[in-house]
Amino acid sequence: MNRIYLILIAWMCGFGLTYAQTSDYKYEDLYKNLPFDMPRVQAPVFPDTRVELTQFGAVGDGKTLCTEAFARAIDELEARGGGHLVVPAGIWFTGPIVLKSNIDLHLEKGAVILFSPDVDLYPLVETVFEGLDTRRCQSPISGRNLVNVAITGQGAIDGNGHFWRPLKKGKVTESQWKQTIARGGVFKRPDYWFPYPETLRGDTISNMNVPQNLKTEEEWHSVRHFLRPVMVSLIECKNVWLQGVIFQNSPAWNLHPLLCENVLVEDVLVRNPSYAQNGDGLDLESCRNSLIVNSVFDVGDDGICLKSGKDEDGRRRARPCENVVIDGCTVFKGHGGFVVGSEMSGGVRNIAVSNCSFLGTDVGLRFKSKRGRGGTVENIWIDRISMIDIVTDPVTFNLYYGGKSAVEVLESGEKVPAAVEPMPVDETTPCFRGIHISNLTCAGARRALFFNGIPEMPIRDISLKNVHITSKLGAEFIYSEDITLENVTILPEQGERMTTRFCKNVSGDAE
Repeated sequence: MNRIYLILIAWMCGFGLTYAQTSDYKYEDLYKNLPFDMPRVQAPVFPDTRVELTQFGAVGDGKTLCTEAFARAIDELEARGGGHLVVPAGIWFTGPIVLKSNIDLHLEKGAVILFSPDVDLYPLVETVFEGLDTRRCQSPISGRNLVNVAITGQGAIDGNGHFWRPLKKGKVTESQWKQTIARGGVFKRPDYWFPYPETLRGDTISNMNVPQNLKTEEEWHSVRHFLRPVMVSLIECKNVWLQGVIFQNSPAWNLHPLLCENVLVEDVLVRNPSYAQNGDGLDLESCRNSLIVNSVFDVGDDGICLKSGKDEDGRRRARPCENVVIDGCTVFKGHGGFVVGSEMSGGVRNIAVSNCSFLGTDVGLRFKSKRGRGGTVENIWIDRISMIDIVTDPVTFNLYYGGKSAVEVLESGEKVPAAVEPMPVDETTPCFRGIHISNLTCAGARRALFFNGIPEMPIRDISLKNVHITSKLGAEFIYSEDITLENVTILPEQGERMTTRFCKNVSGDAE
């Protein structure tokens, strides 16, 4: 009897310890009733070793180049087994920073890391951009094949991106336009400015920002100024933590974790001007087990975007973006609030999005792809979403994406949807299915819903429950099957006449 009693006590103690560990997890509530299995995403733990950037000769005057100081500090920490590189208050002007395993780049309150706009400081490297294997200038912050890496604190990181990006006149004020073109540069057309002749040349030989048919080093270097890098590039890393910091003014995309595992992004502010070309906030690409929480995105392109490679490169890589929880985030100006695609050739699955607000974005929930991509997007649950002042559609599925934002398509006068004929189904056929949207409210939009599928692989098995939208136009469903509507209300704005076009196989109650 005593032996049984001891075993019982030991079992109860073990159960209590497990329960305590689980209950102490900061984001345990997000895992309750999660409709897929996913391990708890944990922040990496670092050694207590701390070094300060000023110990390595850095001067925070906004003028002195600190590239070597960052490199020496990181090397010192690596030699000591890792720890925290503390960046104190000041403006730390630098070239690219290369992170290493077991290092936390920690910005104290008042610290600003400002990257130099000198293109010569950023050598060409092999990487992935727009879902394709290619070359770009080295990112201002990068790391590859790392374990335990973080950028944390209360400071800011500025990529000086306006020195890299082209500019369209229609997106800025007259004074902003005059100030920008006064720097020199060249024009693709009178209303489209490029900062360097090399930038314009790169544009003329590129498909979606990726140059085509370059073979020699000389050819690549002739367009180097065009090869704008993402600001933070983390590739094949495990245990990634971005916390508290402001990331802003990136040359291209802002944050780009690629092929990473156990990614935690919390309490960050990601900013770009609304006119920033390719100024995405977060592009989570082919990552597994990620948690994006309590963060704010105010950018010139997509806010929170999931990707998994493009076309043949993405299918060959065959790494889906999977097991992602997004909660408590806000997106301001941008092409989309929560976005999937258009680079989704490796697949996107097991995604939960909740308690998010999209304020003035072009689109709220944006799903985009095209023939030739392949890949399957499935098992996505979206709940408790609030939107106001959506320029086009609160929810859009567009399988004819051609590189333009929803607003640019609207302004171009293109006929959408265009009549198309079915094509054979093969590995290049994209598939969107099993997407569930509930408890969504939108006050103010142009059109309530737009589902624009392809005839050979219609958008299917989409459910909308407790959805309430005020818009100028109703809903439109093309090549969409098994769409379930439950308690869906679409109200016209005052004085507007509502029209709605339904495809076959739409069931449920909608007003």
